[in-house]
Amino acid sequence: MLLDARRTGQPIADLPQELQIASVEEASFVQDLIATAFGPVGGYKIGAPSLEATPTFAPMPTAWIHPSGCEIPGRLRILEAEIAFLVGEDLPPRQEPYMREEVLAAMASCHPAIEVLESGFTDNTAVAKLTGNADLQFNGAFVYGAAVANWQSIDWHKERVTLAVDGVVRVDRTGSNTSGDLLRLPVFLANEGAARTGGLRRGQWITTGSWTGNTPALAGSIAMAEFSTAGRVQLRFA
Repeated sequence: MLLDARRTGQPIADLPQELQIASVEEASFVQDLIATAFGPVGGYKIGAPSLEATPTFAPMPTAWIHPSGCEIPGRLRILEAEIAFLVGEDLPPRQEPYMREEVLAAMASCHPAIEVLESGFTDNTAVAKLTGNADLQFNGAFVYGAAVANWQSIDWHKERVTLAVDGVVRVDRTGSNTSGDLLRLPVFLANEGAARTGGLRRGQWITTGSWTGNTPALAGSIAMAEFSTAGRVQLRFA
């Protein structure tokens, strides 16, 4: 039902009661089926609502990954400014956990990004959390900007971001990634996530959660996220 809603652009109000998602494992199972139906997996979105919370993640189809300056379609057109990493070395599953330094050293580059939220549901805020998670955690597109030099020296707690739509700044925040420590997220994905992902692979993207909350836009609008150190990324909605 969710895959059909995504493919046809005809969203559903909710899943029937007997098909509601009852566990993280069920949500992950549905995510993986939906993502692979659109082709190869090009990376993962991962985030956490606080420093203490366990991260959750979902696959991103390669077909939905675009460089800055692209034009993309959309129904919801909800924007999130994020920081993303491009994996530079394979990190296959192993018994000994990867150390934080190992995982970060395996990242080829760091980029400003915008995630565009989309959904197979008419109103993505009206469904149960696990059911929403099954819908690829509402991923609809991932847009990345140019690599930022010396990203290892950035103090992410002091990094400022603005999100503008048609030149009007809609969000202006500092140190606002909800995970409390965005660098822990690739480490979680390489370790706890490996049983599901089969390990991280060179060329995959990891985007690490919203800095700006959810910002809606209109058809034809231009959106730009700009970080004080990590650069800018832009897209246009068809």
